[in-house]
Amino acid sequence: MKRKTILIVDDEPRLVRLVKVNLLASGYVVDTAADGKTAIEMLESSGYDLLILDIMLPGPLNGFEVCKRIREFSDIPIIMLTGRAREQDRIRGFDAGADDYVTKPFSVEELLLRVKAILRRSHPSEEFPKGPVYKFGDLVINFAQKRVFVRGREVRLTATEYQVLYHLGCNAGKVITHEDLLTRVWGAEYRNELHYLRNYISSLRKKIEDDPGDPKYILGKHGIGYYLALGE
Repeated sequence: MKRKTILIVDDEPRLVRLVKVNLLASGYVVDTAADGKTAIEMLESSGYDLLILDIMLPGPLNGFEVCKRIREFSDIPIIMLTGRAREQDRIRGFDAGADDYVTKPFSVEELLLRVKAILRRSHPSEEFPKGPVYKFGDLVINFAQKRVFVRGREVRLTATEYQVLYHLGCNAGKVITHEDLLTRVWGAEYRNELHYLRNYISSLRKKIEDDPGDPKYILGKHGIGYYLALGE
């Protein structure tokens, strides 16, 4: 099996060395970049499986801006490293297209678990729902092609956003509890991280709903879970 390749983007040499050594020891192929411009150029020329991206970078591009630019041409899973634990910073990271975040200081073991989990959900096993396509109103999910359309136009989703929508689509009309959806998408170790789910549901609604504040596709049962409106 081909080894997964990871690009670390951070300008702290000690942290980069620590993370790189442990990723190498875990069997990954690792490259590094110290600024956003270099990272974008490397991603454009090479096929990486995962990006670990620090928010605070030297030069004109911070991590949020790098993430947005990468999302213009790639759906590579992105873990953001941040020294900021504020909710608005996490939401900003998710809005930019990040799939996960780790707050500094962090343990190497925690980061390795996040890496393993995000790679697992970005390459899920093929378990198609009853029909190859979900349709409701202007929303179409093509499960076989892993593509989503609204009013005939394709919507670009991150790997994690697609996984949330995929599991809702597989069970359209049925409420999936918060804990169950977190476990299916992120893994059992995330089953209590409700803020993750809220952030991703909010992001998905912004992309597929006409009015995210009054959704007609992704619906919720307060305190219980979420469900996708029953399609055709």
